[in-house]
Amino acid sequence: MRLFGLIGFPLSHSFSKGFFAEKFRNEGISGCVYENFPIPSIEEFPGLWSQYTELEGLNVTIPYKQAVIPYLDELSDAAKAIGAVNCIRKKNGKLTGNNTDVTGFSRSLQPLLQPHHTKALILGTGGAAKAVKYSLEQLGIRYTEVSRSGPVTYDALNEAIMREHTLIVNTTPLGMYPNEIDAPPIPYEFTGAQHLFYDLIYNPAETQFMKYGAAQGAAVKNGHEMLVLQAEASWEIWNA
Repeated sequence: MRLFGLIGFPLSHSFSKGFFAEKFRNEGISGCVYENFPIPSIEEFPGLWSQYTELEGLNVTIPYKQAVIPYLDELSDAAKAIGAVNCIRKKNGKLTGNNTDVTGFSRSLQPLLQPHHTKALILGTGGAAKAVKYSLEQLGIRYTEVSRSGPVTYDALNEAIMREHTLIVNTTPLGMYPNEIDAPPIPYEFTGAQHLFYDLIYNPAETQFMKYGAAQGAAVKNGHEMLVLQAEASWEIWNA
């Protein structure tokens, strides 16, 4: 049996376990199991590999995306640059950390890009923003970071900045269930049909941020496909 799983704490709801159970069933993949491993402390991480010798790969969620790094033998270029790991592969006794958020975001964004999407606003400066920054750098898209404390604050956003930055990516939790009426405080009135609003949130499927963008004629996208594609990227890594 090939064993894969997810570490984090708590793991009350796991997209990954349901996704892989359905994938294995639909694609007729036998001999593979995906389990949740809710570990209260990252110090329990090495013991997992001792206890489950058939374990080949793990996904990593909060609060361990950074904390797990000292326990790994190698990091991919993306994981190094971002400073966060969400996928681990065990091969030849070595543990390698990867970041598939980059792959998921890039692959879901690319079909939507138009020639005029050359500059982006990244709303938020947390861990998810780092993956978005790395992806945009790989795609050759310049970006400006926006948050309450800077580098650029929400108050500083004016018509010129909004017109120039036609890709707007929300990496904050503003608008996530159950606080669905929240949205990043940007001047939506200065956006239009040339804009693309990308929200990393996937619950609800249409956030207030996306509704405001759509009302201005902008294209909108939520984070569900990114989630699916980053999970598929994990599977690719485990089978490479």
